[in-house]
Amino acid sequence: MTSFDTSPTLTAWRALLAVAVVFVMLATTGWTAVRHQRSDEPRTLALAAWARGSVAGHVLPDADAPPGRMAQFFATLTAAQRTALADKYPLVVGNLNGAPVTLRYHANQQALVQAQAVERQRTHDERLSPDGRAEALRRMDRFQSMLENGRHILAFDPSGKGRAAEVFGDLDRATRISVIVPGVDTNLLTLERTAPMVNAAPVGMAKSLYAAERAARPGTRTAVIAWADYTTPAGIGVDAALGNLAERGALRLNALVDALPGKAPVSLFCHSYGSVLCGVAAHELPSRVTDIAVAGSPGMRVENAGQLHTEARVWATRDHGDWIADVPNLELGGLGHGADPVDPGFGARIVSAGGAVGHSGYFEPGTESLSNFAAIGVGAYASVSCASSDSTCHDGVATGGRGPGI
Repeated sequence: MTSFDTSPTLTAWRALLAVAVVFVMLATTGWTAVRHQRSDEPRTLALAAWARGSVAGHVLPDADAPPGRMAQFFATLTAAQRTALADKYPLVVGNLNGAPVTLRYHANQQALVQAQAVERQRTHDERLSPDGRAEALRRMDRFQSMLENGRHILAFDPSGKGRAAEVFGDLDRATRISVIVPGVDTNLLTLERTAPMVNAAPVGMAKSLYAAERAARPGTRTAVIAWADYTTPAGIGVDAALGNLAERGALRLNALVDALPGKAPVSLFCHSYGSVLCGVAAHELPSRVTDIAVAGSPGMRVENAGQLHTEARVWATRDHGDWIADVPNLELGGLGHGADPVDPGFGARIVSAGGAVGHSGYFEPGTESLSNFAAIGVGAYASVSCASSDSTCHDGVATGGRGPGI
């Protein structure tokens, strides 16, 4: 684990460097990067149609209704009525927090079929540039992959670059639930990758964690969600240095956790910019979130773990070769994300990342980072390997201790 110099000279140098980096970003990307993104027409039309719709003579609930209200609504319907709604409004039902999980899987399968048909037409649209048609082909192939048998798509929105979430395991029956929160450049085309970057993408991360959790405690019913259902920064630009997208994503993450079925404890595994989002979301997360683990974090928008105002245990790890270590850990006029979570002064439980290579290697099989995540995910805290800078990282957890520093 890297040691950190907190001298005034270095702090001032980092502040100057941060300002310089920001001006370079603005000069190269402009202020447009921070503007709100437009909604894609199919999703907008689907929501408008839902708002006008009805079932059995009753108007449909607002698509933004609380999960409990939505669950009550679907409980009043027959199986045929629920399926009919999913088939008629797949882009809505597939993303409704509070709708039955299996119904969301069904709706998103229908939405994927429709989206794939749209992209197939675009591949032959001569009004598009060659690059545009090539992207349509890539999206069509991605949707085909997501339609493969056995895949459980919990959320899907083809708007813009797209968002999605996929479940591994039986979410309805799980006794432990883990959620992967990825970082920059996550969209439908980067949801999954091929070798050698398989485990650097959300789907690969989730598959890897799910397998590791099952190996760690075979008798535990686990479920892992690859949650790429928020708009992430595009590259290391202005958006990545700001908290705007993290704040919007935090609302979506809290809504997801609020709507998860059952009462199973939930662990969040937040990578890179995803840790910024988790930091913003922390104070409003439901109490069933018992653990927040961050890897390769640029900061959590606070100066110490206590400021997260969460009862969840906070864990942090970083590989010694991760380039994120060179990003200044400060916040200046809204730019930057605050203190370094692997600094012992931050107050997180620092765990080993042995075997991980670089910024994207934390979920590779055989690494200590992955085995530590699996142990956290299934509650096997005594099996966690502490970093050399924090030999007591699992103190108190075996007896139920929670919260930063407990």
